[in-house]
Amino acid sequence: MSDAIITVDRLSKRYRIGARQEASGMLRERLTEVAQGLTGRLGRIIGRRKPSQASEDFWALRDVSFEVKRGEVVGVIGRNGAGKSTLLKILSRITEPTSGRAAMRGRVGSLLEVGTGFHGELSGRENIYLSGAILGMKKAEIDRKFDEIVAFSGVEKFLDTPIKRYSSGMNVRLGFAVAAHLDPEILLVDEVLAVGDAEFQKKCLGKMEEVSKGGRTILFVSHNMAAVQALCSRALVLSEGRILKDGNTEKAISLYMGAISHLEAETDLLERKERQGEGPLRFSRFRVLGAEDQPCAICKAGDQVSFALDYTSAVPLKGRSVSVAIGVNRSFGDDLFTCMSTVAGYDIVSPPQAGTFRCTIPRLPVAFGRFPITLFCTVDGVISDWVQEAGALAVEEGDYFGTGRLPPRGRNPILVDQVWTVADLQHAAEPRRACPPG
Repeated sequence: MSDAIITVDRLSKRYRIGARQEASGMLRERLTEVAQGLTGRLGRIIGRRKPSQASEDFWALRDVSFEVKRGEVVGVIGRNGAGKSTLLKILSRITEPTSGRAAMRGRVGSLLEVGTGFHGELSGRENIYLSGAILGMKKAEIDRKFDEIVAFSGVEKFLDTPIKRYSSGMNVRLGFAVAAHLDPEILLVDEVLAVGDAEFQKKCLGKMEEVSKGGRTILFVSHNMAAVQALCSRALVLSEGRILKDGNTEKAISLYMGAISHLEAETDLLERKERQGEGPLRFSRFRVLGAEDQPCAICKAGDQVSFALDYTSAVPLKGRSVSVAIGVNRSFGDDLFTCMSTVAGYDIVSPPQAGTFRCTIPRLPVAFGRFPITLFCTVDGVISDWVQEAGALAVEEGDYFGTGRLPPRGRNPILVDQVWTVADLQHAAEPRRACPPG
């Protein structure tokens, strides 16, 4: 008999675009179908909606099979729309598969969407006990963990406030604290952790590492390759609903990074669903431009490069302060360098309601490689938009120092302007400049 705690066998999930979904056993989906049917009939009666004439099949997952053993920490990575969240929703019993089977042997805690499993009218305190009861825990067990959950979440002051009045960040903090502390045998975590601030993310990753060392099983969906590399001994790469790779984490990440290497110099962000932030300002397009203001699909080390960030705001920004950051990331998710408007001394106050933020780097200090881009902005200090993998910066080797010599590959890709001198220690002479280039 297999010792797998999670077994996924030929799992597929189909959605019908432009048509009503097929009936399923999930209460949420059945209620949605009823509501859609009533809305459709009402729309046809008043002449505002015609019956759908055509539909299209969209396979979010297609013949996915894998097993996870007890105590394994498995990363799930892939582009937006690859099927990662759908997989976790099926495992969490939020939705049913179209075909195939998913079996889990143990108590499951999941954090997939902000507020998943919480009742908006109940307080934070009541939702902690509700979540524990859903996991099959006794009140005495929850009592023992209660103070630890509250301390970790940092929502003590709002513990008796209805969840519907919590911000998305508060929801996530409490949701993760409940999921991680109520001793589930299997923990399912989606990219929703990115809603939290950097300090809370660090706490979450530390807690997941602690949970994994305790012998519990984690399935971790993330775009943060550094976190996946640090936590997971194995990773699944999903692409268009299928498993592209199942194996060693480093090799899986390398394959994934290669798969996104076709990202172009211009990326439309209007339809991006996987983003965080609660403010009015949203990035709508990201572009990499060369010295002639032309799209630069591949830039050269030492050349002038500009990042152009088109944006729109739901409200006028007059009198409001905006801070913008552009993170150029390594393949494994950690920063290579970050351009920040406020740190550089550029205070953006009262920008137009729609426009373009532009950051120009006179001499690109990167030797070579392809680097994912993260975009981040705040309005009056509150996170407004945060988009990971908003595009990519592709760099080829160039004569950065004007010497005709290139740095060796495999080293740190950052290039630094430098001046060398030679001092004569025997005669205590003044330092003199070494022979300059050329």
